[in-house]
Amino acid sequence: MKEQFLAEVMPHQAVIHKICQIYRENREDREDLFQEIIYQLWKAYPQYQRKSKISTWMYRIGLNTAIATFRKAKIEWPQNDRGPKYNEMSATATDERLQQLYWAIRQLNEADKALIALYLDDLNYREMAKIMGISENNVGVRLNRAKNKIKNLLQRQQAASKTASSREMGNNKRML
Repeated sequence: MKEQFLAEVMPHQAVIHKICQIYRENREDREDLFQEIIYQLWKAYPQYQRKSKISTWMYRIGLNTAIATFRKAKIEWPQNDRGPKYNEMSATATDERLQQLYWAIRQLNEADKALIALYLDDLNYREMAKIMGISENNVGVRLNRAKNKIKNLLQRQQAASKTASSREMGNNKRML
């Protein structure tokens, strides 16, 4: 069963990485969340009935885990285990704009974060509704609101950055 689990989960690790990137700010917290999601997937795997795609099932469990409180006891995989590991390189955005986007997403409420994560993975409204447990129409309304919040956050961040940059240039001129 372990080999089958790994064979099904490993190709979809990007789902878990995206959830970790959106729901946790620092590397250590992302690693902890990654381990916790893998653990929850492993626990739920025997009940997985294959009525939905594996990625849909993983999203549901991953999002529920991310939203729930961290467990006090850390889940440790044995050192020689070939289990999935959090790979910062695959989850780290080298592009500053992508980091800004993740910052803005982290400012949203939990439900909006989940919708945006699903949207970024190109899921259709029906799949999003199934994972979130809401209607397709509600997905559209909430998604548009979340996108507008992100747009406004990014615009405010950009304006603040320009203001800080202008002040810095002024200070540099005075030093000359």
